[in-house]
Amino acid sequence: MGATEMREPSFLILTALAGGPLHGYAVIAEVAQMSQGRVRLRAGTLYAALERLAAEGLVASSGEQVVDGRLRRYFRLTDEGEQALTLEARRLRENADRAVARLRTARSRVAPA
Repeated sequence: MGATEMREPSFLILTALAGGPLHGYAVIAEVAQMSQGRVRLRAGTLYAALERLAAEGLVASSGEQVVDGRLRRYFRLTDEGEQALTLEARRLRENADRAVARLRTARSRVAPA
């Protein structure tokens, strides 16, 4: 990811995988749960994102399993993915901290009516 900010779906996919390897549907469910339903990934969108994240070295295949006649592909976070997620979480936290500080400053300057 480098110096550019990460898009929210990518951030949430990496966050889901930070808990351990997951198959595609489990990633979709985790992302929906973590975002409180705001981000709902479709299978095509998820797999395109996973392919891009794999090409960037942030996720890797973690095997396959046939369940009820359907193939489940598992993915895991790589060391590079963990580092990118850590940096992005730090960036977001710092931005949020600055916003909260500015809001506090703005409130303290507002004169009571």
